[in-house]
Amino acid sequence: MKRLLKSQTDRKLCGVCGGIAEYFCVDSTLIRLIAVAITIFSVGLGLIGYIAAAIIIPESNH
Repeated sequence: MKRLLKSQTDRKLCGVCGGIAEYFCVDSTLIRLIAVAITIFSVGLGLIGYIAAAIIIPESNH
C-alpha cells in the first residue's frame, strides 16, 4: 500500500512536493511548478496549503 510521505531525498523546503511527486510517480519539478501556479493564481492559498501539508504529511523513514 502506498502512503503519502514527505521526501527525505527530493526536498527544497520541507519535502512536500518531492513526496507528492514520488506518490504519483511524476517529476518533482512538475509538482513544484503546479504549486507555484496555484499560489500565484489563488492569491497565496497555495502557500497556505503547502504549510498545512508540511505539518500534516508525515516524514519518510528512508
